[in-house]
Amino acid sequence: MRRERGSASIELAVLTPAVIAFFAAVVIAGRITLALQAADSAAYDAARTASLARNPTTARTQALSAATSSFTAQGITCRSVTVSVDTSGFSVPVGQPATVRVTVSCVAELRDVALPGMPGSTTLTSSFVSPLDRYRSRT
Repeated sequence: MRRERGSASIELAVLTPAVIAFFAAVVIAGRITLALQAADSAAYDAARTASLARNPTTARTQALSAATSSFTAQGITCRSVTVSVDTSGFSVPVGQPATVRVTVSCVAELRDVALPGMPGSTTLTSSFVSPLDRYRSRT
């Protein structure tokens, strides 16, 4: 019995870093998953907003604003936000189906959960397509 004295303390000292690392990995994976969902939401918001615009120039401006607002509302801090809007649907004649495609990219900060050796940021990219109203004028 005397030979086993202190073995529980040693086992605890060996296992504690592994358990802490596991929980940190779960937190980081959760944050990245939430950030990816935020990118999907921002792309949806930007595409929907662009599809309501009357012309391609307004669609681009409003899509950028909607994407930035969406990231901010969801608590995602982006170093940079890039919004690419395919407005070729605005040249389709009224009465025919047309769409707007928006691709959103955000370099998101992860400093609050990053561990040594892990990246402090990640690039989030998402696309969404939204239909234009078939019978509304497009100028």
